Amino acid sequence: MKKIFVTGGAGYCGSILIPKLLAKGYKVKVFDSLFFTDGFLPNDNANLTVVEGDIRDAKKIYQETLGYDIFINLACISNDASFELNENLSTSINMDAFEPMVLSAKKANIQRFIYASSSSVYGVSESENVTEDHPLVPLTLYNKYKGLCEPILLKHTDNNFNGVIFRPATVCGYSPRMRFDLSVNILTHHAIKKNKITVFGGDQLRPNLHIQDYCDLVCLLIEADKTKISNQTFNVGYQNLSIIDIAKKVKKVVLEEFPEKSNLDIVRTESDDKRSYHINSDKITKLLDYVPTRSIEDAIRDLCIEFKKNNFLDSENNNIYYNVKRIKELNIK
Repeated sequence: MKKIFVTGGAGYCGSILIPKLLAKGYKVKVFDSLFFTDGFLPNDNANLTVVEGDIRDAKKIYQETLGYDIFINLACISNDASFELNENLSTSINMDAFEPMVLSAKKANIQRFIYASSSSVYGVSESENVTEDHPLVPLTLYNKYKGLCEPILLKHTDNNFNGVIFRPATVCGYSPRMRFDLSVNILTHHAIKKNKITVFGGDQLRPNLHIQDYCDLVCLLIEADKTKISNQTFNVGYQNLSIIDIAKKVKKVVLEEFPEKSNLDIVRTESDDKRSYHINSDKITKLLDYVPTRSIEDAIRDLCIEFKKNNFLDSENNNIYYNVKRIKELNIK
């Protein structure tokens, strides 16, 4: 039985990933600040341990990691709008904490370190296909630090401590720990709750990835032969679309699921968010035979189903659905 250690395991992606890992028979420890609580995890599972902790505490990371095989790093202040927060907070969590965390994992005899970077490290590119060797053009602290952490991990890997980096596209779809501050999810939320889809800009190209595909990939990286993944960096995306084209898909699916919404306007407004890039994910298909199977339409429809069940409590005002708002609310330092 492999023992898996997951930082940020109570987050948006973690709350989908952890049940998948448990279903595969792994013993799992979640290490999380619990800004959003751990109420989205199967806490009654005997193979799950949840530890409240801060990734800036390298000593605690080391102690809690002892005896584990695989380290999955999902924890960070995850939002390109994190510049709205105190810069020192984003720097201390997303950058300064990273190398001590890697060293703690290595000291504890972790065998594999899986690092969730981001395809937003590419910033702006007019290239038709942005591959993993494309220059990084950070536009915010979030994607700047994501990119800077990658070589730090690779600096410390060796035959007994292998590392792999994946750069996921913007994740979308339903999670028990829901986020309505990601592009597909934002537009779907607007359509259902406001009967209007507000598009900021619109021409920016964004790659997307269904949350279930994201978690399936992490499971694959746990089991993959180390000769195929050691010191590798993988783009992981599915549909590269402009924001306005995503909005059109949202309108189509929402009207199918909520036919009573006969009038659903798409309204474009100015945006200072210039991120635009079209990622190529051929490498991970070639080396690991991995291809995402779920579409943006699937993600939109999944969200519609959950809205019909009334599973989102005051989604327009409840900060639990918005990373930056929640961190501000808690006055995290």
